[in-house]
Amino acid sequence: MADALTPRGPAPVQVDRGQYLLAGALAVVGVYTVIDARGLNVGFGDPVGPRVFPYVIGVGMVVLAVLLALATARGDVAQGEEGEDIDLTSPPDWVTVGKLVGILVLNLLLVNIIGWAVTGALLFAGCAWALGSRTLVRDLLVGVVLSVGSWYGFYVGLDVPLAPGILDGIL
Repeated sequence: MADALTPRGPAPVQVDRGQYLLAGALAVVGVYTVIDARGLNVGFGDPVGPRVFPYVIGVGMVVLAVLLALATARGDVAQGEEGEDIDLTSPPDWVTVGKLVGILVLNLLLVNIIGWAVTGALLFAGCAWALGSRTLVRDLLVGVVLSVGSWYGFYVGLDVPLAPGILDGIL
């Protein structure tokens, strides 16, 4: 008899405020992109040039924001990660995050002074160290190969000069 007295109806809709926050951020960035694109001046005779892409991206972001807000209002909730190598109950490792942020900030501060080839190698070795590697010499060697290779790839292949720093004239 108790079952007859319990109300039966649709399940309550879950509200994920994080999704609404993301939809709002997407909308704000999309509107800003469209407004900022109005200031582009690329000359005459270019109907489908660089000024079209910010409009397409901005409008696309606003459309995605509306779709996300509608999906969230319907009760759609993203599924949690179910990876076998991820323990969702463990807290984040803020020490590692702090090390990585410190290495990135140090790279930003030093790249114009000592150059990309040196800071790129230090960036790779430092990030490898922060993530648990204990082979410093190998990490530095791999970092040197990657940073010098990317320096030449940008400079020669793409004609984009990166800061040579202290290696100016050597590279």
